[in-house]
Amino acid sequence: MGLPNVFKALSDPIRRDILIMLKKRGELSAGEIAAEFDISNATISYHLSLLKKADLIFENRQQKYIYYKLNVSVFEDIVLWCMQSVSYTHLRATRLA
Repeated sequence: MGLPNVFKALSDPIRRDILIMLKKRGELSAGEIAAEFDISNATISYHLSLLKKADLIFENRQQKYIYYKLNVSVFEDIVLWCMQSVSYTHLRATRLA
């Protein structure tokens, strides 16, 4: 997981909507995801590839279909990183005061 890739992936509202959809509905095919948006399949494929590059989703190939599922561990890593960053900033600010 590279934080720049993660934050780039999270910066787009369509990608965030895809993640929310996967969280609510579980594993979905690319076609099921695409059916929820009024954009081309190529554009959905692009969004899915960025989410995959950021390790935010897993890909599971079954015959001619590709299914996607949320990678919860990356979100846990992000929360941990945020908590450590906040703790460090708070600790440093306390020492400077």
